[in-house]
Order: sequence, then structure tokens, then C-alpha cells
Amino acid sequence: MSVRIAVVTLFPAMVRDALQYGVVGRALTQGTVQVECIDPRDFATDAHRTVDDRPYGGGPGMVLKVEPLRSAVRHARERVPAGSPRVYLGADGERFETATARAALAWPGLVLVAGRYEGVDQRLLDTEIDASWSIGDFVLSGGELPALVVIDAIARLLPGTLGSPESAQEESHNDSLLDWPHYTRPEQIDGLQVPPVLLSGDHAAIRRWRLRQALGRTWRRRPDLLRRRGLSADERALLEEFKAGCD
Repeated sequence: MSVRIAVVTLFPAMVRDALQYGVVGRALTQGTVQVECIDPRDFATDAHRTVDDRPYGGGPGMVLKVEPLRSAVRHARERVPAGSPRVYLGADGERFETATARAALAWPGLVLVAGRYEGVDQRLLDTEIDASWSIGDFVLSGGELPALVVIDAIARLLPGTLGSPESAQEESHNDSLLDWPHYTRPEQIDGLQVPPVLLSGDHAAIRRWRLRQALGRTWRRRPDLLRRRGLSADERALLEEFKAGCD
């Protein structure tokens, strides 16, 4: 299984260089993920390789022009399998989540369009883009960092990318729960002790403790996830134990 992704960006080196590290770098080496960057400046028709202009109606900043960006997006689509969605990365898009990354695994490929400056001419979005994704409720200088986030989230779900196949299944946001606390050696440091249950060898008790911790962390930090997910009777009991300070 492999995924082919084309990134339309004014800063291709920023994307290419960051992808060389960690699990994504391993996926690129293995060929499970293939990423190509396309620079809209290569499709500009003037000597200055102009890709932006002042916004109609006035206001600060510059807006990316239709023509060079459209040519870059169309070229990018030729570099991935037919039927690959074209996604614009911007603060006004739908929230990118683990479920989105999992859905993307079923697509033949993906074109990611990284905006810059004050944004992109709406006519480009209306005619050349299939979806818009946001990685959070904040504004960034451009879409390159979101593109890297999306590629990383997708790559780590591919078989063989992570060292352990179970790693992707036991991470935060799988099953709409945040991750439980993790500990490693030594057993005690600066007076802080590893929870005894993790040293017990009782795998059933450990699984129950981890689920209780995951439920409790999610309740504290992201209660919206619990409301959307719903809880079984056993999970509700574990959450009540957490609230009561049973750990």
C-alpha cells in the first residue's frame, strides 16, 4: 500500500527538507509515501515570476493569483493518480482529524495546495479545489506546515511506517480518546514512582488502568470528544472511578 501526494507550494524546499526526518522519512525511503512539490512560480508568465497581486476592494497584504496557481494545481493533478482530491489548506477549512487521515488512505492520491499571504483568489478555490482543511483554530503564515502535518498523519497510518503495528492503534484520538500516561525506566526518579499497576504484570488490570486514564484525560482536556463519542456502561464506571481519584 502506498500514497502519492503532490504539494503545491511557493516554498518547496521547506516541505522537502522537513519530510526527511522520522517516520515520514522512513516512509519516503520505503516508497510507501511519495511526495512531489510543485512551485506556482514555475508557471508565472512574466520575468519576475509574479504569483500575487493586491486585493480588489483594498486592504492589507497580497492575494495569490488564479493563473499561475491554477496551472500548478493542474500540473500537480497530472502527477498523482486520476481521481485524487485537491485540498486547499487554510484556516477556514474543515477540521483535519484522525478520521480524515484514515479516509485519505482509501483515495488514489492527494493534491495539497498551500496558501500564502492573505489567501487565494476565490475563483481558484471555486473551480480547482475539492475540499479545504484546517489543522486548528489559528492562523499560520502559510499552508506548508499544515501540509506537513497532513502528510505525517497519513504516513504513520500506513503499514510498515511505524516500528510497531500497534503504535498507530494506541495513540491519542484513536477511538476519540486521548492517550494514557506513559512511563519507562527507572521505576523511581526524583521521588516520583511509576504507577504500581504497570509493574504488576496483570495485563487485564493494566488495560483497565490505561482506559480509565484515557477517559479521564479526555474528560479533563477534550470533553467535546466524549460527548461526540458516547460511553459504554463500563466506560462510564471507569470515568467515575477516575473522577473519584481512584488512581
